[in-house]
Amino acid sequence: MDKPWTKFYEPGVPASLTYPNISLYDLVNEACQKYPDKTALKFILSYIAGGRLTVGGKMTYRQLDQAINAFGGALYDMGVRKGDRVALMMPNAPQFVIAFFGAARIGATVVNFNPTYTSPEIKHQLVDSGAETMVIWNMAYPRLKAIQAETKVKNVILAYIHEATSFPFSILVKSKQKKEKEWNEPALGNGVYSFDALLDQHKTAPQVQVGPDDIALFQYTGGTTGVPKAAMLTHRNIVANVLQTKAWLVSCQLGGEKMLAAIPFFHVYGMTIAMIYGVHIGAEIIITPNPRLIPLLMDIIQAEGITLFPGVPAMYSAIINNKDVAKYNLRSVKACISGSAPLHMSVQEKFGEITGGRLVEGYGLTEAAPVTHCNPVYGRRKEGSIGIPFPDVEAKIVGLDTGLEQPVGQPGELWVRGPQVMKGYWNKPEETAKTVTPDGWLMTGDIATMDEEGYFRIVDRKKELILVGGFNVYPNEVEQALTQHPAVEEAIVIGIPTADGNERVKAFVKLKAGQSATEQEIMDFCKDKLVYYKVPRAVEFRSELPKSQVGKLLRRVIADEERSKRVQA
Repeated sequence: MDKPWTKFYEPGVPASLTYPNISLYDLVNEACQKYPDKTALKFILSYIAGGRLTVGGKMTYRQLDQAINAFGGALYDMGVRKGDRVALMMPNAPQFVIAFFGAARIGATVVNFNPTYTSPEIKHQLVDSGAETMVIWNMAYPRLKAIQAETKVKNVILAYIHEATSFPFSILVKSKQKKEKEWNEPALGNGVYSFDALLDQHKTAPQVQVGPDDIALFQYTGGTTGVPKAAMLTHRNIVANVLQTKAWLVSCQLGGEKMLAAIPFFHVYGMTIAMIYGVHIGAEIIITPNPRLIPLLMDIIQAEGITLFPGVPAMYSAIINNKDVAKYNLRSVKACISGSAPLHMSVQEKFGEITGGRLVEGYGLTEAAPVTHCNPVYGRRKEGSIGIPFPDVEAKIVGLDTGLEQPVGQPGELWVRGPQVMKGYWNKPEETAKTVTPDGWLMTGDIATMDEEGYFRIVDRKKELILVGGFNVYPNEVEQALTQHPAVEEAIVIGIPTADGNERVKAFVKLKAGQSATEQEIMDFCKDKLVYYKVPRAVEFRSELPKSQVGKLLRRVIADEERSKRVQA
């Protein structure tokens, strides 16, 4: 197909790449062989003594490879085999990297979990995926224990944050965490294992033939319908996206970059770009578990000399608006790709003034592993644009009513095709057929336009998807939680824009006849059902909710009403 965008590729970015038939472990093993003595992972919780001492730990690429093989061997000895699902539920930490590649090493399929998920959310993914082994942060263990009997999980591997820190800070970190109410240190045995002990007890993993078309990851998403389902991403899909990213970042110095990994690894963007791409290029990956600690992020950039910083708009906005930003030297930053939400040009420019680096907006979705578009890092970037397609990515705008490709400038649904597009949804062939055409086009559900130069612009992000702090919130999931309240008959959920360019969740509720409830009662009820960012921040009670002639609740009517109120205000 015609690809006008290739004219705007930076010098050195090819229109097409060659993709080797390798697995994700092959990708990391190559880096471990090239850079054995280089620091691979550096874990940072904080700095003390005026910034001279780091509370954390680090490991070289040689040590990382040894740990990956040891963990793969431990999984195999537990009975985990090729194709079995291994659930990972923890914040950013070295154990996540080791567990992810250790599972890939023996051909197991990783299932990513948000570490703040509630018990019902954990149960849904475990039951749906059929995972029998779970690597989990000790703080989250009680939430798993509450529903474990209703799942197939028989192996639980406990990871502790303090075990990722070096002595003597490990003692201090453990002491501090034991004071928190979530602290949990269950007895080992009966299917409960210690992550660190497993590494000590094992040295190697068996040779398992893992091919590029084997499934590497179940990444859960609401897709275009809001129904939680697992996108099946193969080793080929993820390897392709890593190599596309490598080609896009032409200024990258192999073995010479410092990657700030603050965006969560359990999110497909953080996993592919910060973790897997970072390892592949032999970067020193500086890991921190809480991306909301903006002063710490600035400390890390300054102290470690960060060069690459993938993130979301809220992170960059928080940095440029921090009252102390002028006290920091952030000039080491070279390139940042922002995803998950629109990024205003004013933020890009201000961040560039402060750091001297380039911040550009990209676009992707879980079903594409995830990146499909990006503005050229050092080339032409456009206000409000998600940029141009990656090498080997085809993209077109398709009319919602006609199903035909739209002319330049006309809105329609964005369709993409490329080597990173998923195999399909796990156990949901009907949903797969609604999302991926027989000839490989992925229907994104986003309404977009393309200009005459091949730059794309999102008009409406996944229609009714709500973006809270870079996280996707699917209204259908929140509505289902609301209607479990004994007093609620019907509910509609939408996103309300906030002053910082984010959104908050607002619920519109119709109560059952004769029932009563307060706004706070409804919100408190949701806190036990949903992760914090999905919980409504406002509840409006209505006697009736808008419906179509066939009785379908109409979110768009509510959204239009709220938009009209804001315009009038």
